[in-house]
Amino acid sequence: MSKTGAITRITARRVAALTGALASLYAAAPAAAADYVMKFGTATLNETQHQYIKFYKEALEAASGGRIEVQIYPNSQLGPIPREIEGVQLGSIQAYVGPVDFFVGVDPRYGVFSAPMLFRDDDHAAATIHDPALEKEMLDLAVSKRLIGVATFTLVSSNYGAKRPILGIADFQGKKLRINGTDLERERMRRLGASGIAMPLSEVTPALDQGTIDGTISGLSVFVAFKMTELVKVVTITNDTMIISIAMVSKPWLDKLPPDLQKLVVDTGHAIQAKTQEYEIQFSKQLENDWIAMGGKIQRFSADDIAKMKTLLSSVGDDATKGQPAVHDMFEQVGAVAAKH
Repeated sequence: MSKTGAITRITARRVAALTGALASLYAAAPAAAADYVMKFGTATLNETQHQYIKFYKEALEAASGGRIEVQIYPNSQLGPIPREIEGVQLGSIQAYVGPVDFFVGVDPRYGVFSAPMLFRDDDHAAATIHDPALEKEMLDLAVSKRLIGVATFTLVSSNYGAKRPILGIADFQGKKLRINGTDLERERMRRLGASGIAMPLSEVTPALDQGTIDGTISGLSVFVAFKMTELVKVVTITNDTMIISIAMVSKPWLDKLPPDLQKLVVDTGHAIQAKTQEYEIQFSKQLENDWIAMGGKIQRFSADDIAKMKTLLSSVGDDATKGQPAVHDMFEQVGAVAAKH
């Protein structure tokens, strides 16, 4: 072989090696970073609110062409619920989804949705909150407090779980039950003979374990997701109160985005609302079976106890809000819409 041929072979091998190294380098290199990062939090895990954020991430990242990266933080990873809401107001957290009850500190009118006997069932609650005029008001209610609502949906009923089971209405007597913290919830507990203790979800399990509370009022998905069967065996379903969730985006953060992205952030939230509501309907059908499979039990009141509960609780919404004109007006507005459906 000639000297020139040998040099050519060596050069070719070096070029091939260099090309391979560069190819490996580019393959290992991360994709181009998004222009904006959106931290989206919730207190729950593996249920409809968590799923809403997953739907949102997929839709917004595709619609924005990757210009916005949505980061998902379930299970209070960004802090207890009040801190997450404050973070969204300040812009350090870009979005949060949770029950409207927790927004009473932002605007007390959000508390009316926790009025007992306001909705017949989950379908009735969904039809009411998705009435166009009421839905718009709910989403716009906190704009002056730096929060933009982008979606609302139901989370089925608020159920009762306690270490000493609530098998009938008399079993509420003397119990300390965790609530989200609205005046209507406190009045509801008072009439049932219990005490309502306001507490974010992240504190519930240790509070139950330590005996700070006797039980909690939560959606069945919470009992399942947080595997509460070690502390609570029986979940009592009465369907007296429905849980309404709302997704909020930070106005300070949103205002910094280009106009086209601002529109996408809001429109995407609303676009996946119906998909999320349908997911909730299918998801909730499995919850009772999931709880029983984990070793838990489901309790339902007798017809007599349900009748007593209705008598005790039907006037809670009106009585608890009549001293606050704006809140009372909101309660009457929601009631009027509910009466149409």
